[in-house]
Amino acid sequence: MTLRIVIVEPDEMRARLLIDSLRPLGHHVTVIAEAAGLARRVRELAPDIVLIDMADPSRDTLEAMATASGPLDRPVALFVDRTDADLTRQAIEAGVSAYVIDGLRPERVAAVMDAAIARFQLFRRMRLELEATRRALEERKLIDRAKGILMKARGIGEDEAYALLRRSAMDQGKKLAEVAAALVTAAGLLT
Repeated sequence: MTLRIVIVEPDEMRARLLIDSLRPLGHHVTVIAEAAGLARRVRELAPDIVLIDMADPSRDTLEAMATASGPLDRPVALFVDRTDADLTRQAIEAGVSAYVIDGLRPERVAAVMDAAIARFQLFRRMRLELEATRRALEERKLIDRAKGILMKARGIGEDEAYALLRRSAMDQGKKLAEVAAALVTAAGLLT
């Protein structure tokens, strides 16, 4: 699979080594030497993965670089020559998919990229599942509130209230949660 790769590397010699190790694999590689405007450039290039090489990162630089690379949109692998526990934690919290100490070595870039992509995809799936679960929980709460309103207003049981909501949703061609939201909103206006 051909990947669009952005390498953030200010050192031209190191960048050339990386390009030489990735191009034979069929990848399209772009090097960004300056951190200024990184977020804009990454958005424009829309790479499949971003590789950042930082010889001696400061906390502020590390977070800015990681965030500018769009770690929620694509895998980001960060290569550093030295680190400490705080820098490692910050990088992971910023969403970096791979955090490699001891710098960027051409011979191990492909393996690190594979790991970063796999980890990114795993976390993306988990984020999507979490969002779906939260959305379902919110819908469930909304439906329960709507049932409560119907039970109180009509003096009916929970099963009847649910059946009424469901029938109304089917008649209107809407989702149950949409009908429940409309009922809760209308009831809020009346009280």
